[in-house]
Amino acid sequence: MSKPTVLVTGSAGHLGKALMLALPELGYSPIGIDITPGPTTTYTGSITDTALLTSLFTTHQPAHVIHAATLHKPHVDSHTKNDFIQTNIAGTLALLEAATTTTTCTSTVKSFTFISTTSTFGSALSPAPGQPAAWIDESVVPQPKNIYGVTKTAAEDVCRLVHKQTGLPVIVLRTSRFFPEEDDDAERRGAMDGENLKVLELAYRRVDIADVVAACVCAMEKGGKGEVVWGKYIVSAPAPFGKDEVTLRGLDEDAGMVFKGVVPGVAEVFEKKGWRLLERVDRVYDSGRAVRELGWRPEYTFEKAVERVGRGEEWRSELTLKVGKLGYHAVSTGVYTTREETRLGN
Repeated sequence: MSKPTVLVTGSAGHLGKALMLALPELGYSPIGIDITPGPTTTYTGSITDTALLTSLFTTHQPAHVIHAATLHKPHVDSHTKNDFIQTNIAGTLALLEAATTTTTCTSTVKSFTFISTTSTFGSALSPAPGQPAAWIDESVVPQPKNIYGVTKTAAEDVCRLVHKQTGLPVIVLRTSRFFPEEDDDAERRGAMDGENLKVLELAYRRVDIADVVAACVCAMEKGGKGEVVWGKYIVSAPAPFGKDEVTLRGLDEDAGMVFKGVVPGVAEVFEKKGWRLLERVDRVYDSGRAVRELGWRPEYTFEKAVERVGRGEEWRSELTLKVGKLGYHAVSTGVYTTREETRLGN
């Protein structure tokens, strides 16, 4: 029996590369498209090239589409707003239309997974000091604060429109941060070691890339079976915190004490590593809906990371190490500059 074909856009990026590497072992046959050539890119070209898309859909007749190609937040200072509109909105529409109008594909495409971002929530993510940490679930109304968030939010609306008009199962995954580069905020970078910060972020705003791949597979399976035909889901490592007012105020006032209270042994593990706990946490992502409705079972949680660090083991997934650091700019300065691919931790 042949493996279902999956079209992966953005196949040279962090998530695209992870999908191209992982899907064959999970029973799928991925086809990758990206503007950047490379070992995980099957077709080099733009998702706004309608002729290329028509040819690709006609030739391969993919059963599923995972749309990860995008201009990201690090591109805000290097690309125009129109660049973002063309890639993030027009490109998403071109893919959806190719999936639903190409004659040979209208009966074969079973699901469309759109990779969005928690950045769509924008201003809702940063209550002022003295205010309780924001609990972010799917009921929170997006308040995008830059062109990245605006275009990703608009692309989500395009996805819903095409779903309603055609019946194509479309699932939106709003992923939290999974990039391996150092934080783009100089103050956060200066506050503590990068690995220290990333482990802490698993408690409230980070997800391992292997768990994102797992969420994509869950979305394909649910969409392909017609069990979920539309939905938006936050994809972030499960938070160890409760939603109660006392906890959320504690995260604002003394986050370190809250961490110690919910994860036994974290203080000892961090002290042994010479790491610090956060003084304040401003938001907590709640991915419970993805767990309940998609059957997603994230493996790389904050609690497990603490246990692995305590045993002197690698806390990240093997897939994270395989993908490595890719960067976002060919010529630039700062933490997002493209550099030679390397295995993390080497």
